[in-house]
Amino acid sequence: MSTTHSPYATEQLAGTRWRLDPAGSGAEFRVPGLWGLAPVKGRFQRLDGRLEIDDDLVWHVELTLDAAGLDTGNARRDRHLRSADFFDVEHHPEVRFRSTRFNDHGGGRLQIEGELEAAGERAPLAVEVTAEHADGRLELDATATVDQRQLGMTWSPLGVIRTPTALRVRARLEPER
Repeated sequence: MSTTHSPYATEQLAGTRWRLDPAGSGAEFRVPGLWGLAPVKGRFQRLDGRLEIDDDLVWHVELTLDAAGLDTGNARRDRHLRSADFFDVEHHPEVRFRSTRFNDHGGGRLQIEGELEAAGERAPLAVEVTAEHADGRLELDATATVDQRQLGMTWSPLGVIRTPTALRVRARLEPER
């Protein structure tokens, strides 16, 4: 069985619904730190999402990240990131993205605009996406940057934590049946 990789075939995807496959997907972040010299890298261990492509070929995206599942490889830092100084997971356990606008640049390149919600705050977010249709699945590689201060995450003694935060989501989506 050969694998067929191609930019998504727009007409074939009209009226379809997709569900994120957590085993084939991941979400990472990178924050410039210590005056830009030592970035903090991490990932969200648990994520869920859906995509609906309506009959007019507009993409409607929802992505949910489990904020309590963030991992930077440093347990002390992770506890602090989960605290009220940052994600406040006790009161806001999820990070969510919902699309509001869509622009197809052709060749599997898209821009999806929406709203990012974290720690009880909301901020606009523009996401650059590369999409491939492969053996009945969609493979998406999405990147964005966000100023975490827009989400109320302003804690930064001595300027140690910088902005913006780079986000990257690699998602494998399976058709909903």
